[in-house]
Amino acid sequence: MTPTNSLPSLDVSELERQLSSSDVGQALHQLMTRLYPICRSITGNGVRETLSILQESIPLTVHEVPSGTEVFDWTVPKEWNIRDAYIKNSKGEKVVDFKNCNLHVLNYSVPIHQTVSLDELRPHLFTLPDYPEWIPYRTSYYKENWGFCLSHNQYLSLQDDSYEVYIDSSLEDGHLTYGEYYIPGESREEVLISCHTCHPSLVNDNLSGISIAVFLAQQLSQRPPHYSYRFLFIPGTIGSITWLALNEAKVANIKHGLVLTCIGDSGKFTYKKSRRGETTIDQIAAYVLEQSGHPFEITDFIPYGYDERQYCSPGFNLAVGCMMRSPHATFPEYHTSADNLQFVTPENLATSFSVCATVLQVLDQDRIYLNQNPKCEPRLGKRGLYRNVAGQAEAQLNEMALLWVLNLSDGSYSLLDIAQRSQLPFDTIKQAADALLQVGLLVEV
Repeated sequence: MTPTNSLPSLDVSELERQLSSSDVGQALHQLMTRLYPICRSITGNGVRETLSILQESIPLTVHEVPSGTEVFDWTVPKEWNIRDAYIKNSKGEKVVDFKNCNLHVLNYSVPIHQTVSLDELRPHLFTLPDYPEWIPYRTSYYKENWGFCLSHNQYLSLQDDSYEVYIDSSLEDGHLTYGEYYIPGESREEVLISCHTCHPSLVNDNLSGISIAVFLAQQLSQRPPHYSYRFLFIPGTIGSITWLALNEAKVANIKHGLVLTCIGDSGKFTYKKSRRGETTIDQIAAYVLEQSGHPFEITDFIPYGYDERQYCSPGFNLAVGCMMRSPHATFPEYHTSADNLQFVTPENLATSFSVCATVLQVLDQDRIYLNQNPKCEPRLGKRGLYRNVAGQAEAQLNEMALLWVLNLSDGSYSLLDIAQRSQLPFDTIKQAADALLQVGLLVEV
């Protein structure tokens, strides 16, 4: 769907205008540029190095969960680390080199060092014939295997020869590592922001989600928010399962949440609703996207995708949606070497950050109030809420906001509901509510 003109744009504050500036986009891109070369996986030193860099920006707590830990129906896997890998021909020339691109190795490959024929090597090679210059990203997390990923043109150039295959890796008992940052708010009720840290040199999926989450955390930590916020930097699937299994006592506090992924490309925004659908976070995300002026689509929940499917599993059923641009597997660069630093631009990152920041801003400011003078309109003039000079357009707008808030503040409408019903900007409705609250005409439900 595309944005409509049924509602006016949000009154974006000076802070929000700064958030969408090119400086923020460049800073986001610089963080991704620093993280890009690291070989990450669902476990290992690549994740630790990544979280260590993030700790320079936000005070992450790093957790280590031992291999073999039972987490619901799953088990924390062995830890994987890699130091080097290559394929050499009989002349000693490296025809595939992990040090040139960490996507060259099947992620979670077991160690190997032997000489094989081309026919023996072929079953362990992965390519993309439709995109012959790109290197695919492939994994073998839960089945021990080894392999190499290379461009299809590289594959076609291989001669009938003997090849030395070398993967200097380890797969042994260790830990699953994840980062967590908790920002206490006025309320113990929490907003969960989650992103995955398990992909190697892939930018849209998901260095974009990591970097935007970091900047959102920085912004929220600068002022006391209403909600408490919990940021999780976790390996995909097994990370969210592990966190939920080890933190069930905290889950009841989570009232809203977002998974951030694939949010730096040039595609239209896509918001995937929570399993419950039409929750507060679902409504606010749709509202902000409609106001943003950018093309967008709202999709219903399906039990496939990213970590929202764990948070929304029936045993938890949390109000957690997923904010993306192009969803997974809908852009050809997905899980290939073409998902690089050129594919994601500072401009798109800045816009995505501004949209996410605005969603959290509206969420944090949305309230339900009860009119303390519900029988007919109260006299606003004696409370200093009407301007002295009548007939001004600006005054009329503010007065209409006051009247709408008073009329709909019966304990069942939120400020967002009132903004949508009145077709007035959320910020204008919020300002009116604040003014009415100060003179005692509203109380928060």
